[in-house]
Amino acid sequence: MKDSLVAGISTTAKILVDRDRTIGFMGDEGRVYATPWMVRDIEHTARDLLIEHLDEDEDTVGTHVSVDHIAATVESDSVEVTITVEEVNGRAVSMSAHVKDSLEDVGIGKHNRFIVDKSKTFERLETKRAKIEAL
Repeated sequence: MKDSLVAGISTTAKILVDRDRTIGFMGDEGRVYATPWMVRDIEHTARDLLIEHLDEDEDTVGTHVSVDHIAATVESDSVEVTITVEEVNGRAVSMSAHVKDSLEDVGIGKHNRFIVDKSKTFERLETKRAKIEAL
């Protein structure tokens, strides 16, 4: 982890809400930005921010997401996902998330990620796969 990973750093990603990012429970007239996609966009934006501040052998994994989806975003609008690092506690990073479309705030929340050593993580995953295959 680099010294540049500190509370207060922030990034914003602008994302088009295309058809794949929507859910149509109410038919095409009611098609809106789906909450699972909002969570995914928050996670990806957060990881993209953090990866700039990590060493080559490090990455992050999500450990917590809490999002209030407070307004609907229609298909073909764009959202801006802003992630701000609130706290760095060892390898644990706590962030706030703010999502807005072209007219209003549509999501607010918290997201935590944990910095991992990629090779150690791959070893743990391989051990787990072997245990599952042995069942």
